Amino acid sequence: MSSAVPPASPAGVAPGRPPWPIRFGTVPALADGFIARLETAPDLMAALPPGATAALVPDRAASDAPDWLRSSGKTQLAAAFAESLWQSRGVDLLVWIEATSRASVLSGYAAATAAATGRDQASSSESVAAQFLSWLGETSRSWLVILDDLADPANLDGLWPAGPAGRVLVTCADPAAVPRGARVVPVGPFSLREASSYLSGRLSADPDKRHGAIELGQDLELEPVALAQASAVIANTPMTCREYQAHLVNRREHLAGSSRERPPAAAVTWTFSFERAGQLAPGGSAQSLLALAALLDGHGIPQTVLAAPAAGNFLAGGGVPVSSERAVAVLEQVGLLTVEPVTAPPTARISPVLQAALRAAMPEGMRDQAARSVADALLQAWPDPELGDWPGSGLRSCVANLRRITGDLLWEGGCHPVLVRAGDSLDRARLTGPAVDHWRDLATTSGRLLGGEHPDTLLAGQRLADAYLAAGRADDAIPWFQWIVEGLTHKLGPDDRDVIEARRRLGHALVAALQPPAAITVLERAVPQFEQVCGSGHADTLGARDELAAAYLAAGQYSDAIALYRRTLADRERAQGTRHPETITTRHGLADSYMASGRAKDAVGAYKRVVADRERVLGPDHLDTLTARNNLGAAVLPVFW
Repeated sequence: MSSAVPPASPAGVAPGRPPWPIRFGTVPALADGFIARLETAPDLMAALPPGATAALVPDRAASDAPDWLRSSGKTQLAAAFAESLWQSRGVDLLVWIEATSRASVLSGYAAATAAATGRDQASSSESVAAQFLSWLGETSRSWLVILDDLADPANLDGLWPAGPAGRVLVTCADPAAVPRGARVVPVGPFSLREASSYLSGRLSADPDKRHGAIELGQDLELEPVALAQASAVIANTPMTCREYQAHLVNRREHLAGSSRERPPAAAVTWTFSFERAGQLAPGGSAQSLLALAALLDGHGIPQTVLAAPAAGNFLAGGGVPVSSERAVAVLEQVGLLTVEPVTAPPTARISPVLQAALRAAMPEGMRDQAARSVADALLQAWPDPELGDWPGSGLRSCVANLRRITGDLLWEGGCHPVLVRAGDSLDRARLTGPAVDHWRDLATTSGRLLGGEHPDTLLAGQRLADAYLAAGRADDAIPWFQWIVEGLTHKLGPDDRDVIEARRRLGHALVAALQPPAAITVLERAVPQFEQVCGSGHADTLGARDELAAAYLAAGQYSDAIALYRRTLADRERAQGTRHPETITTRHGLADSYMASGRAKDAVGAYKRVVADRERVLGPDHLDTLTARNNLGAAVLPVFW
C-alpha cells in the first residue's frame, strides 16, 4: 500500500478518484505586503526534512491575556512554506487543519481522506482517521500535514501523523503543547530591516507616508501584528509614519496609566484600527460586527453567519436591519479581519488575541446581547442538508467557542436550538467521540439548570445515549436509556408512544452490550405495545420485531429468531416492497439466523437474494453490499464441504 490512496473501505479506491497531487483545507492567504523574513524566519526546509515534525512557537514568554507578543506570524510562515512546497511540486498531498479542537482534527482527517479517495465517508470519523494515519505511515508519496494553532495536546492523542515520506508542521502559542520529539522552532519579531521593508511595501502607493518608518518600526517593537495594523491605518488616512508614531506614544502612555508598564505595541495599534473602522462605517456597524466575531472561532467563520438576518438586526442596533457587506470590507481595510474567498461560503478570520481584547473592552451587557444575536445567526446560516466538510466544521467550531465563552447564557428559557443543531451536525459527520462530549455537556447543564423532567433535559439525555451507542460504548448508553424510560414513564405513563419507543431503544442497546436475556425481557414487552398502539403492519412495529429477533439470535434462540424474522419479512414485503432497504435488512437478519442454526442451504439462498438486492439498490461497492457478499461466501463453504 506504499503508493495507494488511503482506502475509505475494504473495497479500496473507487474509480474516478481525484488526480494527484491533492490538497485539502484552506491555507490562509498571505497577507498584503507579506515578506519572506530572510533574517528572522527559520529555514523550514532544513528544519523539516521528510519524516520529521517541527513546531513553530513564539520566542516570548507567557504573559497576561490577551497575549499579543505570541502573535509572531507563525501561521503566515507555515502558509508560505506550504504554498512553496505545493507550487514547486514538492509534495503529493497537502493537508491544512485547524487543530483547535479534537473534533476539528478528526473532521479534517475524514475530509482529507474523502478528497483523496473521492468516496463518501462510510464509517465513524475515528475509524477513517485511523485509516488515514496508517496510510500516512506507509505511503511513499510525499505529504505535508499542517496543524495550525494547537492549544491542547490532548486534541491529538492518538492522532499524530507520522511517516518516512511526510512532514508535520505545527503552530502553537504555547511551547508546552509541542509533542515530545518535535523540533521546536521559535519565531520572534521582525528585524529592523524587515520591518522597514514591510512598511515601505505596504505604503508604496504614497511614498511620502513612509517618513519616519524606521522610528515607527522601533516603537512598534518590530511586532508583525502591530506593523500590519499600523500600516493599514496609515494607508487609509492622511497620516505619515511619523504622525502615527506620535499618536502611538501618547496612546501607549495613556493605557499604561500610573503603572508606567508599557503595553505591547499591538495592544495599542488595534485601538486605532477600531476607531478608523468607526470612521469608515458610520453608525457603528463595523464595530458591532467585531462584537459578533469576537465570540466565534476566529480561525474560520463562515461569512454567511455575519450576513444572517440576526447579525443584520444586531448591527442596526434596533433600527432598520443593515447588510454586513460594508462592515466586513471596512474591517479588512483597517487590518482587523481577513476574508478567504476561495471557500464557499467565504471564510472570515480574526486573531484570537484580538478577539480576547475585544471581549474585554465590550461595554457591560453588550456581550450577552451579541451572544444571543450570533447564536441566532449561526442557526440561520446552517445549511440543510450539510454537503461536504465546510461550512459545517466551521459552524460547529463557532458554536463550541460561543458555548465556552458565554457559559450558561444560551440556556435562558431553555436550551438554545443552535446547541442541538451543533450536536446534530456532529452526529451526521460521525464524529462519535466529540458528539458524546457535546451531548454529555448538554445533558449535564440542562439537568442542572432546567431539572431532570424538562423536555430539553430528556432530549439531551436521549441524544447522549444514542451518541454512546454510535461510539461503540453500549455499556455507557444503557444507564441513560434506562433513565429516559423511567423519566418518560413517570411523565407520560407506561403505554405512551414515546415511552414504548424509548423501551425499544433500550432493548437495542442491551443487545449491543451483549446482554440478550435482558434485551428479550424489554423487547417482548415493547413489541405487543407497538402492535396495539401502531398496528401490526406499521414500520415502527416491524422495526421493534427486528430488534426482538436480533435479541433472540444473540441469545441462541435460533428457532424464535427465524420465526419472527420470517413473519416480519412477509409483512415488510407486503407493506414496503421487496427492495426497500428495511426489507433487505430483515432478510439479512433471517439469513444470519439460518446460518447460526446450521441451516447453511437456507442461508445461502437468503444471502444470494440480499446480495442481488443490495447491488441493485446501493451499488456493488457499498459497504452493506460488501458485507452481504462476505456473508454469502462464508455460507457457501459449509454447503460444498
